[in-house]
Amino acid sequence: MPATTFLETPQGRKLAYHRTEGQGPWVVFLGGLKSDMEGTKATHLESWARARGQAFLRFDYSGHGESSGIFEDGCIGDWHEDTMAAVAALTEGPIIAVGSSMGGWQSLLLARTVPERLLGLVLVAAAPDFTEDGYWASFTPAQKARLEADGYVEVPSDYMEPYRISRRMIEDGRSRLVLRDPLPLPFPVRCLQGTADTAVSTETALRLLDHASCDDMRLTLVKDADHRFSDGPCLGLIEAAIEDILTAAG
Repeated sequence: MPATTFLETPQGRKLAYHRTEGQGPWVVFLGGLKSDMEGTKATHLESWARARGQAFLRFDYSGHGESSGIFEDGCIGDWHEDTMAAVAALTEGPIIAVGSSMGGWQSLLLARTVPERLLGLVLVAAAPDFTEDGYWASFTPAQKARLEADGYVEVPSDYMEPYRISRRMIEDGRSRLVLRDPLPLPFPVRCLQGTADTAVSTETALRLLDHASCDDMRLTLVKDADHRFSDGPCLGLIEAAIEDILTAAG
């Protein structure tokens, strides 16, 4: 395994990354909240891309994995800046963004910011606007009071230790929402969603499908697949979605 390399962003953060040279378009994996680039999907897709001779990038947002920073200090906007910096410095030409969970939201922010760079999107259990529609909407009055008084609140996770969610993350998230205003996606989009996902509901996937403006957008529901979406058949579906976009692009 090649050694991890680091990119210093315009904001002064150091992002850990692995970059695989190959033919374009670049496939860029955008991970989920508190996930890192050593996860099953990221490393599997890297091996898949290397076998094809496909250019591939995986990286850690600040406060995640090997990158600099503390998770609790970060927010959606910081990680959007990280994504933009990594794409600008480490890829060339068209890209296919593969966004998992929070990475799905990051993929949509990327598409809104530089649509000319996107050949297509693969969204796996995408969680757009989750800080508002998931966290804030479910907080009790006591949790909202603690968020205001202490600056953070802890929320449980089905997959790891509780998340410490900051007031800054909630407030910044409100300026990054993608399901309130028009969301043009002028390229193929493939959405994958497990029906046994306890972190992101099928209703979220259907809301995104209904809201976005896209001439070639498809949603695949996978019975009994959970939020990880990382077993053999699910990984095969992610590969197939990328290949479908490559075929559509000609």
